[in-house]
Amino acid sequence: MGIIDSIGNLVMKSRMEELENSVNNPQRTQEKVLSNLLETAKNTVYGREYRFKDIKNYRQFQEQVPLANYEDLLPYIEKILKGEQNMLWPTPIKWFAKSSGTTGAKSKVVPVSIEGLEQCHYQGGRDMLALYINNYPDAKLFSGKNLSIGGSQENNFSNNKNGYYTANISAIVMKNLPFWAQFGRTPGLEVTMMNNWEEKIKKIAEITIEQNVTSLAGSPMWMLLLLQHIIREQKIDHIQDIWPNLEVFFHGSVSFAPYRPLFENLDRNNSLRYLEIFNATEGFFGLQDQKHDPSLLLMLNYGIYYEFIPEKEFLLEEPSVVPLHEVEAGRNYSMVISTNSGLWRYKIGDTIKFTSTSPYRFIITGRTKHCINVFGEDLFVEHAEKALSIACKKTGAILRDFTAAPFFYERQKKGYHEWLVEFVQSPHDLKEFTAILDVELGDLNDDYAAKRKENIAIEAPLVREMASGTFYQWLKRKNKLGGQHKIPRLSNSREFVEELLELQRNLQTEL
Repeated sequence: MGIIDSIGNLVMKSRMEELENSVNNPQRTQEKVLSNLLETAKNTVYGREYRFKDIKNYRQFQEQVPLANYEDLLPYIEKILKGEQNMLWPTPIKWFAKSSGTTGAKSKVVPVSIEGLEQCHYQGGRDMLALYINNYPDAKLFSGKNLSIGGSQENNFSNNKNGYYTANISAIVMKNLPFWAQFGRTPGLEVTMMNNWEEKIKKIAEITIEQNVTSLAGSPMWMLLLLQHIIREQKIDHIQDIWPNLEVFFHGSVSFAPYRPLFENLDRNNSLRYLEIFNATEGFFGLQDQKHDPSLLLMLNYGIYYEFIPEKEFLLEEPSVVPLHEVEAGRNYSMVISTNSGLWRYKIGDTIKFTSTSPYRFIITGRTKHCINVFGEDLFVEHAEKALSIACKKTGAILRDFTAAPFFYERQKKGYHEWLVEFVQSPHDLKEFTAILDVELGDLNDDYAAKRKENIAIEAPLVREMASGTFYQWLKRKNKLGGQHKIPRLSNSREFVEELLELQRNLQTEL
């Protein structure tokens, strides 16, 4: 191991003591976070409005400060954009993260403070490396470059005299990295901030094939497209033919399960390691800390105070809310966060299930709005991805992308779920694939099974195989290539399904 790796590994290992302290004392850590947030923001407009200075404990916080969605905080955000400060957070806000959500959803801009960058997003990056090195003492990350795919910077505000900028959170993080961190990553900011995704991927490939890349970071979907481009253009079989010292892919944004077989096809001898992170627009929430456990460790000391809404109350106007120490393993919760960027009791819409409460580990199960519940089936992304994975395995298929929506009742026919699936490798029998998917959804979800029993409320699902590249073309036509843009997996509306079906018909006509 070289001297650079030795020094880097030593620095990262020193972080483990503080991390372990927060993990071993979760309630005390979270109480301290809440106290610091309230004390810091007590003289902001929002803090004065809800009397932060009078709040002494969590119950008072819960009683005095209302749950908020984006629309509730938007009047304060708009005032910041017009030049007013000290609205939600006392330090000046210069950056706004553009929430990618899913394609077709209205964009939101979320304030990002200097504390949010330093104490949350950057601390998450440091802990990501510390946990990786703790699990793999032989790591040699620092002898090479980290290849990161970020979003583009977009100056959307006409009132430039105020100096506000909006971008994907990945671009904001990269733009503000200290010089020593910039030195360790590739490509440079000029390429990272390119808006044209297809030109960007060509430029990234051109630059990085000449470098010693030891780690990758980004969304699986966009990283896969880059790797496939490099392998195709360089006429090689495995990505190690270009980067022999590549050892790990830090991935997030979407579930890795559908993409893992695709990465393994590009990986010689399955030597590449994988570590999942949960770094959202609103904050850095979790890191995979165990080699063989896909659960994520909830990060408790990043200036984020957590609360949770139980699954049965996701869509209620006034749901019950519990603090971290009252959650139970095995149950679905929607996350509510208060942050050091000025989001207060903010319902972000992400849903998680705790696999352990000592320490607090969880898996991401989807979004409160990304489910199908037209017929009372409560079908979440977690169920869909697991069932699809099993159906693929049993029928020799490799999945690329999918989305699903209900087909509503007709005069003499019950409703059903329509699935649009794009394969890298098609199943040997699509009818068998559909039947397995149906059975597995029932095994994973009692509500679905009850509605499907003897076709009492839902007919058998319909799976349509989409032409290769359909989802990519859909994103391209919406100007949503790259960054953290995601395919909407499940929806109660047929909007996305109908758009994709229309696109496929148009593409077939063009051919």
